[in-house]
This record gives sequence, C-alpha cells and structure tokens, in this order.
Amino acid sequence: MTAANVYQQRPTTGAKAESSLHHADLASLVGKGRKNAGVTVREKKLLGHLTLRGDGHDAAFAAGVHKALGIELPGALQVIVKGETSLQWLGPDEWLLIVPSGEEFAAEQNLRAALGDLHIQIVNVSGGQQILELSGPNVRDVLMKSTSYDVHPNNFPVGKAVGTVFAKSQLVIRHTAEDTWELLIRRSFSDYWWLWLQDASAEFGLSVQA
Repeated sequence: MTAANVYQQRPTTGAKAESSLHHADLASLVGKGRKNAGVTVREKKLLGHLTLRGDGHDAAFAAGVHKALGIELPGALQVIVKGETSLQWLGPDEWLLIVPSGEEFAAEQNLRAALGDLHIQIVNVSGGQQILELSGPNVRDVLMKSTSYDVHPNNFPVGKAVGTVFAKSQLVIRHTAEDTWELLIRRSFSDYWWLWLQDASAEFGLSVQA
C-alpha cells in the first residue's frame, strides 16, 4: 500500500475568501437587468473542486466511487448532478467532482476510504476554477455566438459536458438542465468571460441572479 499525505486545505477561521469576480460586485446588479431577460447568469462561487483519477474499467473503482458519493461513475462526455454535487467525465481515467463549499475535504476522505488500496489520485483544484451558471430561453443563442461546438439539442442533450474553445479561449460547457448550462472556467479568465457574456447577451437582455 502506498502512503498518501492528505491535507485539509481550508483556510483558518476568519480568513476572507473572495471569488474571482469579487471586483465586479455582481450582487449589486441583482434585479437591475432587463425585465424578462433572455439570459440569467449566476456565479456559483467558492465551491469545492476535486479531480479524481483511476481506472474507469475497474468495477471496484466504480463501486467505490458510488459508495463514497452515491453517484454512478459517468461515461464519456457525461456529467451527473445530484443535489449540489456533480461528477463529470474529463477523460478515460479522470473525473471532476464538485461539492458545496467546505465539503471537499470530507469528500476526499470518503473517496480514499471507499477506494482503499486502488491506484488513484485525488487533487483539490478549488482555487483554480469556478462556475458561471447560465439559464433562460436564449442561452443556446449566446453559446452559438461563442463556440463552434454544436450545441443543438440533438448533439448536446442534458447531461453532456465538453471541453472546447469558447470566445477564443478554453473552458468546459456543461448542460445540467433544460435551458440551464454551466461554464467551468479558469479563475484567471473570469473577468474576460464576464465581459464577453455581457456583450454576447446584450441583444437578449442579461440579468444577474444571486
């Protein structure tokens, strides 16, 4: 058995955490957008993001993940959402787990306990990325402006997630519900994508949700 050093990466009590769009003060924009806006954006900030690597063809690995999370291991280009937790396929041996803020360390411990001596890797990447949720009847139109990837319902149903070029940069698009999509973005690009979304959504109306 290989020893693994596991660390609780949460800051000490009293430390102030800020999202990468803190400077944009999105809270001050709630309720100020166009009435019946075609696109609504919500910043899902400060969530726990963990990458999990293992052998997806190993039944013991899949069973251990299900035991720890209560979620089946997603197949290629799939994301499974259960409440506030989601598990997304990133590659043949890699998945992304997103949990509510403060639950990432417990999730990692549960996974390590359930997966035992299996050859795995779990990395906390919470500080490097975040999610913008887009909802409304015109979200697909904004996506069509921003990426060459085919977002037609026949090709991009609910439950699908892909990494692609978006507004000349890289991100992950996740279709989590009808008329609801998530952009998994790198923290350092947050301001760029926020400015892009404001421009791309202007003709449909953009509102901000807390």
